[in-house]
Amino acid sequence: MSSVDVFVENITRVEGHGNIRVRATDGKLEVCQLQITESPRYYEQLLLGRKWYDAVHITCRICGICSIGHTTSSIQGMERAMGVEPSDQTHKLRQLALMGEILQSHYLHVYFLVAPDLLGAPSVVPLATTHTEVVKMALRQKRLANDICYAIGGRHIHPLTIRVGGFTSFPKEAELVDLKERLIASRKDLEATVELLLSVAHKLPAFERECECVALTNPPRYEFYSGMIGSTVTDPVAPNDYRSKVIERTVPHSHAKFCSSNGEPYQVGALARYNLNHVYLRPEAKAVAATLGLNGPCANPFFFSIAQVVECVECAEYAIELIDHFLDAGFDPALDGHRDVKVQAGCGTGAVEVPRGLLFHEYEVDDEGIIVGANLIIPTGQNLANIEADFAGFVPTILDKDRAQIELLLEMLVRAYDPCISCATHMLKVEWVD
Repeated sequence: MSSVDVFVENITRVEGHGNIRVRATDGKLEVCQLQITESPRYYEQLLLGRKWYDAVHITCRICGICSIGHTTSSIQGMERAMGVEPSDQTHKLRQLALMGEILQSHYLHVYFLVAPDLLGAPSVVPLATTHTEVVKMALRQKRLANDICYAIGGRHIHPLTIRVGGFTSFPKEAELVDLKERLIASRKDLEATVELLLSVAHKLPAFERECECVALTNPPRYEFYSGMIGSTVTDPVAPNDYRSKVIERTVPHSHAKFCSSNGEPYQVGALARYNLNHVYLRPEAKAVAATLGLNGPCANPFFFSIAQVVECVECAEYAIELIDHFLDAGFDPALDGHRDVKVQAGCGTGAVEVPRGLLFHEYEVDDEGIIVGANLIIPTGQNLANIEADFAGFVPTILDKDRAQIELLLEMLVRAYDPCISCATHMLKVEWVD
């Protein structure tokens, strides 16, 4: 099949709705578009004229899966705008919540969205019968990660306790003890996950395309929470200078903005983080990476899920370390500053690694604490141009396959990037146009 015209309608596992249009004639790719048709949500406009303390409550609703990440990035941006310096206690507790969010999202993607492709099922539902223990393990891991978010944030999504300057309440010692015990026990489930991936990893296509990877860097840590905006191509820049690195643009076939760096698409997310920071992984995570075939920078986008499993090990071990710290040091209310925020005019940018990649929240406030400017750049939006470039490189290599195979491979490539799935039901509806 050297000529094909494909219209993929309603990609539902992104934050909104989109289509894929691919047309090739005599083996030559003529059209390759990722069309995002979702109506704009206007969050930046919703923020204008609101008080500084409203931003976190509004923006955490952007995504139920990444609500802690949006909360954290929003708070960082507002703190930098108004010169607020949180305590080390606050930073560590935020990071513990973020570890829970990354774990629950990665487990959701690997077990519920990727595993069916590799195990030959249309969805996770049939796996409850054919691979019962795998599904039980998935639910067990997902619940543990959700409970970390609940203990720190006050509920599983849209956290209540995380504020500019600190927290309104702290987790109880008994909650932390329980979470630590369950995290230690979960190591066996992670080992089983590695074994499962090893048994099916040969089904991942061997497609590679070199691209720029962008993620937070903060040596010697494998960073999610703070640091510089690192790149595999250019020098790092500070979060407040992100506009010199990330360029947004509109394209005719998409309601969502595309992003570029140095005029080219770039990648964010688990694989980009791994490519930039893999030397800083904990020994346990490095061992898993080597076992799964990640031995350095990787240009295969289908390995996103492999990188996510490596990050699950990293995040689980770091969560245990943070819990140990709080069990030893306890919580000092005197170190919490959420009641002592002094309003001042300024502009600041928060930059946090959420499960799907680098998330920016930029705010400008006046001397009364009114938001007069806001810009939010979401990871899925940053990956759109790179996914489109991957399609352009991948489609010519699979034109010799039948339609069912091409359809599955297109679905797998979109799923690999783990686009936002908060409203997901069905992945793709494919209409072939001859």
